Amino acid sequence: MAENTAPGATRRFAEFAAGLRYADLPPEVREALTVFLLDYLRVASLGQRMPWSAWTINLARELGGNGQSTLLFSQDRSDPERATFVNATCSGSIDADDVHVGSMLHPGCVVISAALAIGEARHQHGDRILAAIAAGYENMIRIGLAIQPSHFRRGFQSTATCGGFGAATAAACLMFMGGDRSTRIAETLGLAASFSGGLTQFYHSGSTVKRIHAAHAAGEGVHAALLADAGFSGPADILEGKDGFARAYADGHDFDRGLAGIGEQWRLLETAIKPHATSARVLSAIEATAGLCREHGLNAADIQSIRVGIPKIIQGRLTVGEPKDVQAGQMSLPFCMAMVVRMGRNAPPGFTINIDDFEAALADPETMAISKAIDCVPDEDAERVSTEQSVGAKVTFTLKSGKTVEKFVEAPKGSASRPFTLDDHIARFRAEMLRRYTPARVDALLEEVRNFAAARNPDRLMLLLSGRD
Repeated sequence: MAENTAPGATRRFAEFAAGLRYADLPPEVREALTVFLLDYLRVASLGQRMPWSAWTINLARELGGNGQSTLLFSQDRSDPERATFVNATCSGSIDADDVHVGSMLHPGCVVISAALAIGEARHQHGDRILAAIAAGYENMIRIGLAIQPSHFRRGFQSTATCGGFGAATAAACLMFMGGDRSTRIAETLGLAASFSGGLTQFYHSGSTVKRIHAAHAAGEGVHAALLADAGFSGPADILEGKDGFARAYADGHDFDRGLAGIGEQWRLLETAIKPHATSARVLSAIEATAGLCREHGLNAADIQSIRVGIPKIIQGRLTVGEPKDVQAGQMSLPFCMAMVVRMGRNAPPGFTINIDDFEAALADPETMAISKAIDCVPDEDAERVSTEQSVGAKVTFTLKSGKTVEKFVEAPKGSASRPFTLDDHIARFRAEMLRRYTPARVDALLEEVRNFAAARNPDRLMLLLSGRD
């Protein structure tokens, strides 16, 4: 990709964020923010039960803090940066969180964690927190779009590298007022860029580092805003500068693309909500596999061979047929397909693959054998329908009877073109929260989220989440 460096790109992102008000947001954006918050809390609840989340909670307790911000689903409080790190680990570590496909990143876990922590610490009104979230989503997504796909090809994990801009935007929007607001936000982005990092070697070697990639980005974004508040500044041309972020982290960039229509065209509306705890680029293949098994009454014993047609960009990192651990399994298209094949015709409509399902699947020799045998090939139709919003997949079963059956899913459920309804989101939220709270508290939580714009501050929401009376 050629370099297309829009003059003053960093300042234009900052000016957009500085000028954004909740009252100016279109109704569909306001509803999307409610959906994002519902899904964020649902996924954070799931993720908070994971061992790595416990590690971050224990570390936060050990290090202490000034107790300004709540650790989700607990009565513990810490400083805003540590609270952001913990809450982003809970919400962004199980690969079930929202995703923007084109920019290859997960905005919600980063941006919402930062906005809630700073919003609580600074006693900010709900509508200001939501406006900060909207600004953080837009800037994070658009900066990601400006440097993709070469950023990914170079081995960077985009949530980790671009997430700091989303968190910094949200935090700075809530911290800085006055006539120099846009300058303060731009300088905060400049600071955040220097803390940016996150590599994809985990695809090949395993480890638990990806579990905290989003958390690191979110925490450093808040850290950048706190440093700016203390008196530090970063370059206000950090994105487009000669030795800035784009030239250091990508082989080409296009900030005209990233900035196009900002404030009028809402790229956050392209954010997908996942039905499964896996890569967004795997979801169409899962849906097609389940559809074939269910529609034709098939089980693993009926299938001779499996072929899946995919766009070229996901060939390699996402097509490892023999994953070594849970993280690798979640990122393996053939392994996720194999899990569905093992369920066969018994997989119910609307089923969910959760992170807990992968441990058992990795220990199952038949699932692994099916995964290794799946043929992943580039497909022109999958390439044609894949967009910045979703990735298509064409799945073909050759049956032992000699018959061939095929299903093509252009965009999976949960993507922008096939979204869950608000009622779907409420049902998913309620189902997860009932694992923690009484029905009355869940009703109160749901009411608080749906009316968060009118909240004087986040205290009531955090009180309900803590389980305290």
